[in-house]
Amino acid sequence: MPDRAPMTRAGYVGLEQELKRLKSVERPAIVKEIELARAHGDLSENAEYHAAKEKQGHVEGRIQMLEDKLARAQVIDPSGQSLDQVRFGLTVDLEDADTGEKVTYTILGEEESDVSQGTISVSSPVARALLGKGVGDSVTVRVPKGTRQFEVLEIRYA
Repeated sequence: MPDRAPMTRAGYVGLEQELKRLKSVERPAIVKEIELARAHGDLSENAEYHAAKEKQGHVEGRIQMLEDKLARAQVIDPSGQSLDQVRFGLTVDLEDADTGEKVTYTILGEEESDVSQGTISVSSPVARALLGKGVGDSVTVRVPKGTRQFEVLEIRYA
């Protein structure tokens, strides 16, 4: 079996809800669009038909991807974890050693991460460097802009 996909309970529920919506709302709506476009006649020059078929392909691809993620899901409850080390599901406050800038990240699964919201994927370079570190530890991370050094200030639940 392929790699497990770590995620929080909220992330798992969110994927389940999206999958349900795609199957029960989006898929039937697209079928109706295709039926309507077919009724217009010649399919070779029917832009509505081709657009609906393309949309159907995107939705079916997303459904397959979600089913795969849910099948491989490893739901992790961060609330039972110790706060002595950076772990999946925990929030960590960092200080950039060069600039003094403070940043906060919550380490989540790939489907849940959004850097603009302060969440990063457990497989990102920053998260991989932080995992297992404790308060006061320094971490050097290679990022696209070069190398950054952070100090772990605090580890907490989100």
